[in-house]
Parts: sequence; structure tokens; C-alpha cells
Amino acid sequence: MGDAMLIAILLPNLSGGGAERVMIDLAREIALRGYEIEFVLMREEGEFLPEARAEFSIVNLASSRTRGVPFALAKYLHRRKPRAVIANMWPLTSSAVLGRLIAFHKCKLMLVEHSILSHEYAPRGRIHNTIMALIISATYRLADVVVAVSKGSAKDTAYLAALAKDRVEVVYNPIPQRTMPETYQSQIIEKFWGYTSSERILAVGSLKSEKNYNLLLRSFAILTHKNAQLMILGKGKDESKLRDITKELDISDRVIFAGFQADPAPFYATADLFVLSSDYEGFGNVIVEALSFGLPVVSTDCPSGPAEILQNGRFGRLVPVGSSVHLAKAMDASLDETVSSNDQKRRASDFSPEIAARKYLELLKLL
Repeated sequence: MGDAMLIAILLPNLSGGGAERVMIDLAREIALRGYEIEFVLMREEGEFLPEARAEFSIVNLASSRTRGVPFALAKYLHRRKPRAVIANMWPLTSSAVLGRLIAFHKCKLMLVEHSILSHEYAPRGRIHNTIMALIISATYRLADVVVAVSKGSAKDTAYLAALAKDRVEVVYNPIPQRTMPETYQSQIIEKFWGYTSSERILAVGSLKSEKNYNLLLRSFAILTHKNAQLMILGKGKDESKLRDITKELDISDRVIFAGFQADPAPFYATADLFVLSSDYEGFGNVIVEALSFGLPVVSTDCPSGPAEILQNGRFGRLVPVGSSVHLAKAMDASLDETVSSNDQKRRASDFSPEIAARKYLELLKLL
């Protein structure tokens, strides 16, 4: 029959990305309701691995390629017989469908899409994307539930899977109210900022092309607030290129590359403004995190998530994608005004893990 209280969360790994952060927070909330959580990983690696390992079981499928996942997952399902599997991120989602078929295990299967695949894979070309759509349409309809983390992501997923729009459920990401850690040492954070009292602008996210930090740097260079500092939390392959841009724009003395930070709370707490410059997002977890610290927010009006989170500009400024002038003007205006931190925090509470966990369990018919 299987373990009635075991839920498996399937991920490529536990790298320091938004989907991985979300699943750990979701697991924590679901576990409070008496369920046992196991993280089933293609590869047992990533910045969040120590945090997850401290609270949950970790299963390593030891699969270097996605095509090896179905059989490895089938063995896991046959052995552990979980009540449900929450599979994240294509192509792992499609592999989970095949794994369940091979295992002949009747667990509930939920597929969760965290991105806008049409945008994410557009550079791969038409042939790749046609094949992707065929695979998605063949597999997603065999899942019990398909979830997307924003309305825009749901629309894209339904299109690729050739599913009716109401077959893809929207469940906003669970973002817990971050608090200052007890071990917080202001001297360390102030050292990152450089002990200055100037306006502090924060951006958080992997240093990759879709985050468009190039745009952010060029916008920052034309701010009227010439004493402002910009800190970017994250790591990625674009870092050396972005550092070169700061030198080209003569702003390297005011831009701080702080690397990946497992707990960004102290950085949000010491910033004056949060900015997101992405070309596209699946949701935009970092916007909610910024709101939870009462920060004013400026974001590109990219597909999809920021406009939904900020309620079309009610809780932050939205600017056209790719416009350095509009982004700079919005940053200047935000630094000049005062927003209600209580209103920002109340909006962030709409994305509490409790709400998301309840929705996930309802969709899996486990409540």
C-alpha cells in the first residue's frame, strides 16, 4: 500500500535557486501537518543541501542525465511507495511521469512548473522547442495535478502541454516571513556595504542573462542619486562580464558583488530599495522577500509574476522590460519617497507558506 504519510519532492539538486528555496520552505510547512518529507534528487549537491539534510531525508538518484531518471525513480517508488510525488521543473517533470508508469505505483503525481519555458528555452531554437512541446503534451496530461507558480507561467504551461487552461492550477510560491538571524552581526553586513550612510539598493538572484543585470548596471550609472550603492547577491557565470561593465561605466567603486548568501535577511534589512531587472520570471520570490522587510520595490514588468505580486503597481513601481531610462527614473523616484512598510509587509503575508501548503495538499487530495 505504501506509506500514507510520505511525500517525495523531486528536484535536480538543491542549488541556491528560487525553486529549491521554495520547496524547502514548502516541505517545512507540510511536515508541520504530520507528513514525512523526502527530497529525491538527481544529484545530491547544492548550497541548500546542508539545510535540507538537517531536517529531511535525502535520496540521491545519482543520475547525471535526465534520461536516466525514470528508471532510477521507478526503483525508488517501488522501494519506498510514497503517497505522493511533487516533481519540479521540466524536463524532470516529464521524467517523473515515465518513472511512475514504469514503477506501476499509484501514488499521486503533481508536476510543478516554476518558469516560462517558452522564454527559457527560446534560444535553443525551433526544433528543440517543438520536441519539448511534444514531450510536455504527451506527459503532463498523465499527471494527477499540474501546477504553475504564476498566472503567466500557467498560461504558458497549458499552451505547451495542449491542456485546457483550467487543468493548470496556479499556486503562488510560499515565501516565509524572513527575520533577522539571532547570530546577526551588524559589523559583517556593514563591511559588505562599506560602512557608508548613502542610499542602498539591493538586487538578489543568480548572475545569468535572463536576470539582465547589464540593464540594472546601466540604469544605476545614470541615477541622479550619485552616492547610492548597489549590492547584488548571487553567483553565476556572468559575474566577470558584469564586473567588466562596472569598470566600463566607472561605477565599480559603488557596486558590490556579495556572492550567494544562504540567508539574505540581513541584506534586505539594511537596504533602502529593492530592484529586479529581469527579462522574464516564473514568479519572483525575491520581490516577496523584499516586501516582507517593508522595502520599496522597483521591477521590470516582465512575464510573469512581478505585476501579480505588486498588484499592477500598487505595491511597487513597474517599468518596461529593457529600458534603462525608465528603470533609472523609477529607482530615483523610489529613493525620494517613503512607502508604508506595514502595507508592504501585509502584502508579503499573502504568500505565506501556510496558504501554499494547504493548497498543495488540497490539490493532492491529502487534506
